[in-house]
Amino acid sequence: MKLEGKIAIVTGAASGIGRGIALRFAKEGVDVVVADINLDGAKEVVKEIEKLGRRALALKVDVSCSDDVDQMVKTTIEKLGKLDILVNNAGVMVMKPIVDMTEDEWDRVLDINLKGVFLCTKRAVPEMLKQGKGKIINIASVAGQVGFANSSAYCASKGGIINLTRELALELSPKKINVNAIGPGVIETVMTKSFLQDPEMKKVLLGMIPYGRVGQPADIAAAAVFLASDESDFVNGVILFVDGGWLTH
Repeated sequence: MKLEGKIAIVTGAASGIGRGIALRFAKEGVDVVVADINLDGAKEVVKEIEKLGRRALALKVDVSCSDDVDQMVKTTIEKLGKLDILVNNAGVMVMKPIVDMTEDEWDRVLDINLKGVFLCTKRAVPEMLKQGKGKIINIASVAGQVGFANSSAYCASKGGIINLTRELALELSPKKINVNAIGPGVIETVMTKSFLQDPEMKKVLLGMIPYGRVGQPADIAAAAVFLASDESDFVNGVILFVDGGWLTH
């Protein structure tokens, strides 16, 4: 197991990509804090992790709330002893033309997707500094690299994550804290369910993926294992796009 004995926090881990990463981490020997606004879903993931023989905690966390984030990290240290890996995965999407998007909707997307990365990283770094090493993995998107219609807030938030990742790598790499990001393409999750169920839309999307299939959470989890492992110690500030070739267009 590549990550034996490590402790990780994965935000937004009750479903989708976060769940996939949490479960793959557990298979690689990690004890996982499953953080999500959906506590019931987080508890179900904890049960799955425990069946794999690892320790896990389910915590209800709104990553846009600094008090929630502080308590998340505090509980991690109290219950599991340290923090080796942080995966900033929690995210939401609102698809609307910009003229129809409300200020509250814009703020919610940016607060969860981008401010959440800031708050979680700010709180995790002091714990990683205590042990002289750490791995931070931010979940960006191909939508942070290219535009998607009717997704202004989402694209802005993911673009922000990409450049924040680069800045944090510059700032933290000398302290042996690696900061990298994964940029998923179209991944089959609850977030993408609505348009993947539309045959015409799915056909259009598949036409943009040279590899010929929609991605799965397991595809992102495999990349996360590499970025969380010692094998990636010399990888810093990288945006690893896992998109089946989408960005080759």
